[in-house]
Amino acid sequence: MKITINGKETELAENRARTIDSLLEELDVSQRLYVTVELNGEILDRAAYETSVVNEGDVIEFLYFMGGGAR
Repeated sequence: MKITINGKETELAENRARTIDSLLEELDVSQRLYVTVELNGEILDRAAYETSVVNEGDVIEFLYFMGGGAR
């Protein structure tokens, strides 16, 4: 299965049961509690990670939002 993760084409073993949640675990994504996932241009609710299936050709972005300070 070929998907694009953070702009990089990635090949994974075929797994029809792979969800966003299991993909985060499989790829050992750090700070999973703080990552926001964009799937094919749509930001997913965290509750949807367990039910959103990863399909051939999907484009996935892992986003980390960081706050900044003011002077």
